[in-house]
Amino acid sequence: MASKALAYRGRLIGVLLMLLGGWGALVPFVGPYFGYAYTPDRAWTYTTGRLWLSVVPGAAVFLGGLLVLASDRVAGRGAFLAVLGGMWFVVGLPVTAFALAGRGITPGSPVARPNAYAGGATMRFLEQLGFFYGLGVLIVFFAAVGLGEVVVARLAARRYGARLDQLAADYDQMAAAYYQSQPSGYGQTQPSGYGQTQPSGYDQAQHFGQVY
Repeated sequence: MASKALAYRGRLIGVLLMLLGGWGALVPFVGPYFGYAYTPDRAWTYTTGRLWLSVVPGAAVFLGGLLVLASDRVAGRGAFLAVLGGMWFVVGLPVTAFALAGRGITPGSPVARPNAYAGGATMRFLEQLGFFYGLGVLIVFFAAVGLGEVVVARLAARRYGARLDQLAADYDQMAAAYYQSQPSGYGQTQPSGYGQTQPSGYDQAQHFGQVY
């Protein structure tokens, strides 16, 4: 039951990571359709900043979630890859602003349209959360949970595997000791003539019964 529960949670986390990675990679391109965007606020407009700050980490998280979902053998690597992508969503903006200043790697500015469903400051705050910081924190959280599930599952498999091996060895030792304690030839031979001869006088008694 425990292994099944771990496997189910692992698959669920993989799906969540894929959805979050897909959102992070695509929201800069589709966000302008519903007034949720950074400049340039035009749908499907490519910029270098969108590539390195959204598409690359989003693709890493999506691939990591796919690995978590696909196989237990590579789930740990997939979760770790998703952690890296989530961390880049959080720290990518300040890192590129400091280390790559003047290279044109910028996300733009959060847009607050006059007809938005929230005020200008609130809308910019929500866009920063949904594009980068809040998204990255969610990804790191779920990826860390998935990585913990992998570690727990492997430790449990090793523990119970070692226990089963010990039980099998104990059983073999008990069986060997039992057979060694039995008399020689036990369970293989019967006394000589068993089932073939009768006690002396048996035929005479039968004949006496027939006569009288």
